[in-house]
Amino acid sequence: MTSSRLFTLSLATLLVVAAQPGLAAADDAPQRGDLTTKDAARVAAVTKPAEDFSKAEAFELMQGGAGTSTHGVNQDAFSQFSTNITFAEEQDFKLGNALFRKLWVSSPSSTQASDGLGPLYNARACQSCHLKDGRGHPPEGDRDHTSMFFRLARPAATAEEKAELERLEIASLPDPVYGGQLQDQAIPGISAEGRMVITYTEEPVTLAGGETVMLRRPSYSVSDLSYGPLDPTTVLSPRIANPMIGLGLIEAIPEEDIRALADPDDLDGDGISGRAARARDHRTGEIKLGRFGWKAQNASVRDQSSSAFAGDIGISTPDDPRHFGDCTAKQTACLEAATGVQPRLGDTEGPAPVLDLVTFYAKNLAVPKRRDVEDAEVLRGKEIFYASGCIACHRPKFVTSRKAENKAQAFQLIWPYSDFLLHDMGEGLADGQAVGDATGREWRTPPLWGIGLTPVVSGHSFFLHDGRARNLTEAILWHGGEAEASRNAFAAATPKDRKALITFLESL
Repeated sequence: MTSSRLFTLSLATLLVVAAQPGLAAADDAPQRGDLTTKDAARVAAVTKPAEDFSKAEAFELMQGGAGTSTHGVNQDAFSQFSTNITFAEEQDFKLGNALFRKLWVSSPSSTQASDGLGPLYNARACQSCHLKDGRGHPPEGDRDHTSMFFRLARPAATAEEKAELERLEIASLPDPVYGGQLQDQAIPGISAEGRMVITYTEEPVTLAGGETVMLRRPSYSVSDLSYGPLDPTTVLSPRIANPMIGLGLIEAIPEEDIRALADPDDLDGDGISGRAARARDHRTGEIKLGRFGWKAQNASVRDQSSSAFAGDIGISTPDDPRHFGDCTAKQTACLEAATGVQPRLGDTEGPAPVLDLVTFYAKNLAVPKRRDVEDAEVLRGKEIFYASGCIACHRPKFVTSRKAENKAQAFQLIWPYSDFLLHDMGEGLADGQAVGDATGREWRTPPLWGIGLTPVVSGHSFFLHDGRARNLTEAILWHGGEAEASRNAFAAATPKDRKALITFLESL
């Protein structure tokens, strides 16, 4: 069957093919409210983990459902719109893309509706961090530092602060002087906050078969602080920008399906105790399932976007109306700077239409189709991925909700390879920074779709939250905590089997 034929088939057809008589959803799992009993059984069948590794699964090629991009393998592979949006929606996508790439300027400016940058900031455009809508990188060699920054947070110092955190009124407590992240750039007349400093030490790891891999352990500090010292309890957490693909599909996964995978007390004894994160919706104040960000601190693509506008660029939006971005009360020059609010357009620098269009763009960046799904080494690597227990966290498949906000994301079979839960990844990857429900050792399972195209799209192969891993092998070997058994299985595998697993990941 050709890929174009695969693309045109609806999920309804797929579920009819995949349905197995008598197969029902687990009795003790949370029940989705968008499915009939018959459809629930079919969804259970089509999302069942693979058992036959002699061939690719049905529709595995189209890992983003009917919206999967067939654009091809090049630097623009992550920048295509979902192929099942309407012609009218393509216009919104392109307008959102223009705003995503827009370079904001300081106020006041003759370029109206484009000013309001900072006064302190990390980037002038969304695209500056998410270059080609791909993965960020650490600042090394000739690579700049724009797509990586330090989150700043400290533990509660009073009962009142502790209560605020427990009620999720705030996700974390900022440094009293420098705020929630270190801003290394500033508009004219304002001093940037400081500069990140990274040093590495190399540590050898010997694998089965005699191969030695060097892991680099990072150490982080700051220099050139302009506003005095950081609070002694403030913790630095480096973050690189995440890829942008498939975000609308992730938001369309029913909350019940993600919560059904949680096992916080490890009742099944498999050593995996994923926890569902909670996050407060920026607009409504409701507590919802957190599923975006390295610590699952945001519930929606819109929340993630508004946080980035304010925190990274210093642009206020209706959902996060901080005209001065991450400036604190102790940074008086920052708070006295002009804002970019244009009363004729609204009461924020990025009024509702701007946030709406950027959110639409972010939700409709298509997942590229898989490659080499029938290749023998890819299939062998997939089998090893399953046998090593990797799918306990990197859950291969979901079917999105029939009630998704946009019909393009509704009722799609998707392959993100994530459970979107929080997991203890061990001391080696711990950043010591609690965010929302996530502890200093916990991270949200990142989706793996598109990971093999990172060198093509982003021009590098740095992985994990801080880019310390220089390739996929190093990324796996940094896994600890709940993932330690899978990491050890990889280390104990034959060189041939390890290569096959990496080849499988590169096909995603």
